[in-house]
Amino acid sequence: MADTGTTRPRRTPSEWAALTFLAILVLVTGAVVATLGPLLAVACDTCPDGVRATDSADTLVLVARTGVPLATAATVAGIFLPRGGAKAGGTGLGVLVVLMVSLLVLGRT
Repeated sequence: MADTGTTRPRRTPSEWAALTFLAILVLVTGAVVATLGPLLAVACDTCPDGVRATDSADTLVLVARTGVPLATAATVAGIFLPRGGAKAGGTGLGVLVVLMVSLLVLGRT
């Protein structure tokens, strides 16, 4: 690939602050999904003990304990890569939402 002579300008302090805020948002969202996702997935109002017994409990725990932390760590790393930034953060938040929905679906089966 030929060098075009153009370089990407350095990030300003306000851009770093925005990326840091986005990374903190991703970390908090990942913690909420990993903690509350399985609890909401097995919660049941009409069950005698308030917890639904599911056949997919092992898969639910696997997604919550490995999938969510991996997605969160990859997103935070992608945010601070030179070509990452907000696009990586937005994609990672979308992946965390998909993982939350999958946790809820797994808890209902």
